[in-house]
Amino acid sequence: MKKNNKTDEINKKLLIESQVLQKLLIHLQKRTDVQNIDLMNLSGFCRNCLSRWYSEAASENGVNLNKDKAREIVYGMPHSVWKNKYQNDATDEQKNNFIREELKEK
Repeated sequence: MKKNNKTDEINKKLLIESQVLQKLLIHLQKRTDVQNIDLMNLSGFCRNCLSRWYSEAASENGVNLNKDKAREIVYGMPHSVWKNKYQNDATDEQKNNFIREELKEK
């Protein structure tokens, strides 16, 4: 019976993590005003990172998911559409902050 309890705990944890990821993706899809460079500067990851991680996890689990499909899942639309509608050119300040943060990581 202990084995079932451990399996139940694992399944619940996976369900919770899945729901958290879904909420994060929905939140980022709604917050089109938040640029990827700002996410990178503040948190060290962006929508493209999430897309890459999503694709890598799919591959690790035997699911073939290319970069464009993973980005569509994260962005909620094709990446090219999102870029045309919402992406702004990075300001000099954003670029400088990005470089500064990258140097901190090294």
